[in-house]
Amino acid sequence: MRNQLITLAACLSVFSFTACKHAQKAASTTSAPSTAEELVTTMSVPEKVKVGSPVMLKFTVTNNSGKELQFCKWHTPFEKFMNSYFEIQDSKGEPAQYKGIMAKRIMPPPADAYIKVPAKGKVSAEIDLLTGYRITAPGKYKVTYQDSGMSGLTKVNEVSFTVTE
Repeated sequence: MRNQLITLAACLSVFSFTACKHAQKAASTTSAPSTAEELVTTMSVPEKVKVGSPVMLKFTVTNNSGKELQFCKWHTPFEKFMNSYFEIQDSKGEPAQYKGIMAKRIMPPPADAYIKVPAKGKVSAEIDLLTGYRITAPGKYKVTYQDSGMSGLTKVNEVSFTVTE
């Protein structure tokens, strides 16, 4: 019985990571490219910040298509830190430790888990990286978005910043 429960949990986990992405594609009623291919995400951070000062990351999703599109906000800055969805590394390749919560999800995602982006429009969210990650030493850091499987946002740039004393 225990092995069956473990197998079921593993299957549900695999489903949960791709659920938003598949629901997003199903929302498109035409044979046009998938939503993920039409939404472009850009991150930006200040070039330099002082140790202990907020590291504000701006996360902008742009819809270049002629129709309204949507994406799942789970594992994006649009829901703050409910999971570790960035990879932050220092110049030596050492990862910054995630210190936020890890939310469990009920699948499939409810309607309010999606953010609509108007045709030719954009939506943005800002988040302080220090509220989710331990970034305490001076140095150069690189930020990469890691959760396109949940949100469906696949075209995301990489950003860097320097922490000074």
